[in-house]
Amino acid sequence: MELPIYQVDAFTDRLFAGNPAAVCPLPRWLKDETMQSIAAENNLAETAFFLAEGEGYRLRWFTPAVEVDLCGHATLASAFVISNFLEPGRSQMHFETRSGRLTVSRGSDSYLLDFPIWRLEPAENPAVGKAMGRKPRELLVSKPYLAVYDTAAEVAALAPDLKAIAALDLDGVLATAPGENGIDYVARYFAPAAGIPEDPATGSSHCALMPYWSRRLKRRRLVGRQISQRGGDFQCELVGERVRIGGQAVCYLKGSIVVDD
Repeated sequence: MELPIYQVDAFTDRLFAGNPAAVCPLPRWLKDETMQSIAAENNLAETAFFLAEGEGYRLRWFTPAVEVDLCGHATLASAFVISNFLEPGRSQMHFETRSGRLTVSRGSDSYLLDFPIWRLEPAENPAVGKAMGRKPRELLVSKPYLAVYDTAAEVAALAPDLKAIAALDLDGVLATAPGENGIDYVARYFAPAAGIPEDPATGSSHCALMPYWSRRLKRRRLVGRQISQRGGDFQCELVGERVRIGGQAVCYLKGSIVVDD
């Protein structure tokens, strides 16, 4: 079976930055093990697979190691592929996923994702600070641990023990601190147990970051930056129990793959 494949850099306006995602539109679902093998072969943080369903799409995401419940950058990449190549000019896309319905709206030069927020609870786990190599000033739990530091420089300097992070009981560690020079907050995300040592630009992280920073900064519209090696930029707004995550994307690759299924 020959299938189209795209590679899109998400949450950036230039190539070789942001978070690269592979996108595979499907005529029918492949076996789970085949999709997992494709994701492992692509060796990107996520590969997205989607299938037309009614007026929208059914969407799934795989890291090189596991299927995940929610992924921001590969959702943005999927919307980019639909609105630029499959249905040129389409301005709104609905995706049915493990995390419910997700909507992506296309603007003049960016995309807006509508995602759920994640509840945050205070936590105490000395293993997190030890794994990160620096104790956070505050630790909370949502899907991953949220480790809050005092400065962006502290977060940038982190050199965590990835084996120790993989042994933790949640989906990795999301490190964050106040931003500077027009950036409200910065972040880095480590999820080695899912096959992602450090994620370049994590859209779903703002499901936790926005409830925290909106409460702390007393504003509902904030600018976030992921300070990984590739970097990522996010324009976010907290709206009730949802977070709107804005970002841009660019296409790096268009091609095809041949698989047995």
